[in-house]
Order: sequence, then C-alpha cells, then structure tokens
Amino acid sequence: MNAAADDQHSVFLPDEAATLALGERLAQVLEPGLFIALSGNLGSGKTTLTRGILRGLGYAGKVKSPTYTLVELYNLSKLDLYHFDLYRFNDPQEWLDAGFRDYFERRNICLVEWPERASELLPVPDLKISLSTQGDGRRIRIAAETEHGKRCLDRLPD
Repeated sequence: MNAAADDQHSVFLPDEAATLALGERLAQVLEPGLFIALSGNLGSGKTTLTRGILRGLGYAGKVKSPTYTLVELYNLSKLDLYHFDLYRFNDPQEWLDAGFRDYFERRNICLVEWPERASELLPVPDLKISLSTQGDGRRIRIAAETEHGKRCLDRLPD
C-alpha cells in the first residue's frame, strides 16, 4: 500500500484476485462498530472487495450483491456484517423508511455500496473506500474519516 497520508492509502489492483486479497487483508483490521462506505461505478469491484473481506472474516458461503434485496446479513462468530447496496434508491428518504439506521450499532460492521444515494442521512463513515477502473485493473483509495477508522487503517498489513 502506498500511504498518501497517515489516514489514506491508495493501491493499484491488477485483477480480481488482487481485489479479493486486499479484502482479506482489510478483514484482519476490522472491528465491530465500523461503517465502511464503498463508492465506485458499476463493475468497479465493490462486491468483489466485500467478498474478500468476508472470506478474511471466515465466511465460506456464497456472497451475492444485495442490489435487489438492498441488504444481506452475514452472521459471523464475533459480529454481524450487513452489506447494503443503495443503488436502486431514488430518494435518501428511502434509507429512513427502510429502517436501516437501526443496524448501525457497536456489534455490527456495516458496508454500504452507493452511500451517496442516502446522502447526509448516513453517519460519517469510519472508512471511505473508492474504487475506479485504471487500465485493465482497479485503483482503490481507502481513507479514514474517524479515529476508529484511522486506528484500523494504521494496522493494515502491506
């Protein structure tokens, strides 16, 4: 990882395997109570990164995009991970109407794809992850937005 600042990392991911591997490394530093915002265009690797995180947390089952269900719950031994996909939201009010705010508690990790669709109704993310295409691969930027996120990012292995 290249550190652009103490609280931000950027790395090029040449393929899906590299994205999964980064997710597995990221899983090593995640703690209950984190909110992770995942941004990027369609096909940029948000769900692939989430799959790597879940593998790193010990989940061996199928990981599917919650585009149509809006949220997928993964019960892990030490925490629950909620994977949200807000792509289909047309109005931030849908976030409140769905009752998703209740899932943001200390025992859970919440990963939210397309967080901009709920705008200011979401809390400040602990980690803000953006993925973009770069040549045949992806560029990922991970920024800590809170002290909790900074502590995790500081421990991220190379």
